[in-house]
Amino acid sequence: MTTTLDLAKIRREAIRWHLLSAVNLSRPSGIYTEPLLEIVRAVYPDATHQEVRVNLDYLEEREMVRITKDPLDRWSVDLTRTGIDFVEYTIDAQPGISRPKITQA
Repeated sequence: MTTTLDLAKIRREAIRWHLLSAVNLSRPSGIYTEPLLEIVRAVYPDATHQEVRVNLDYLEEREMVRITKDPLDRWSVDLTRTGIDFVEYTIDAQPGISRPKITQA
């Protein structure tokens, strides 16, 4: 049986993957959090800007993204080398992020 804690963990880890994937597509220029929120809302319609920032902060602590904050508190996000390697499946999966497994038919 799935508990509320399990659902929160699943959501958090999936959001992190969606954020990494979206930032990867924005390379090499990076992306602001406002469009990232809309991408996450395509999967989780009740997602908040704060939720996106909390998960980006987690990814920055894991050295997967680099966040630049401007004087108006807008966050611009870029992938680090580790983040690129992770989304390109060249390094092992990391705990805390639900990266889909690659399967071959």
